[in-house]
Amino acid sequence: MKFLLTASGLRNETQRIALRDMLGKPFTSAKLVCIPTASVAEPGDHGWFVEDLSRLHSLGWRELDLLELNGLPRGMVVDRLSRADVIYVHGGNPYHLARSITGNGLADAFLDVLQDRVYVGVSAGSMIFSQHLSEHSADVIGDTADLHALGATTVRPPFGLFDWYLKPHLYSPHFPERNDAWADRIVERADFPVYFIDDETAVRVHDDEVDVVTEGRWRFHRD
Repeated sequence: MKFLLTASGLRNETQRIALRDMLGKPFTSAKLVCIPTASVAEPGDHGWFVEDLSRLHSLGWRELDLLELNGLPRGMVVDRLSRADVIYVHGGNPYHLARSITGNGLADAFLDVLQDRVYVGVSAGSMIFSQHLSEHSADVIGDTADLHALGATTVRPPFGLFDWYLKPHLYSPHFPERNDAWADRIVERADFPVYFIDDETAVRVHDDEVDVVTEGRWRFHRD
C-alpha cells in the first residue's frame, strides 16, 4: 500500500514529485477521485476546500472525479474508487469521515482497493488510518469538540493500520495556536506516537516503510 499523508494537500513540488514517483506515471495519464466527505461536517467558509480543489485540478489529471461516501449505494462507491489510480481524501472532521466509512460498510473495500492504488490524505483524510483514532486520542489532542459536534461520544478507527497518530497544521497561520507549546502540551499527555506536520510536509508510507517528505517543518514524538 502507498500513502502520502499531507496536512494541506499537494502544496509544493517535493510533495508532487513524491506522488508522481509513487504513481509511476504522469498525472495526465492518471485518474483521481476526490472524496470531500470530511469537509461537509465543517461549518463556515469553505474557500480552503475550493482553493485546494482548484490547485489539484491544475495538475492536469486525465480524470478528476468527486465522490461523496454518504447517500450512494455501496456498490457505486466501490466501483468509483476502483476506477481511480489515486484516491484523494480531503480534510474537515476526521470523526465524520471515520464514521462514514464504518457506517457504510466501506472499510474492507477501501483496503482492497488500496492494494494497488495511491492514497493521498489531506488533514482529516490523513488521520483516519491510525489505531489511535478514538475518543481517548480526541481528548489527548484536544479534538473532543469535533466528536461531540456529531452527537457522538465514541469513535471506532475504520482501519487501524498505523501505530502512530498524525496531527496536521503545525505552525499554520490558519491555526495560530498550533505552535511548539501546543505540541509540547499534547506530548505530555500522549501515550502513543505522534507525527506533527506543517502544511508543507507529508508522511509517506510504502508498505512497511515510513519517511517524511517536506519543504517545511515537523516533529515526531515517541511514547
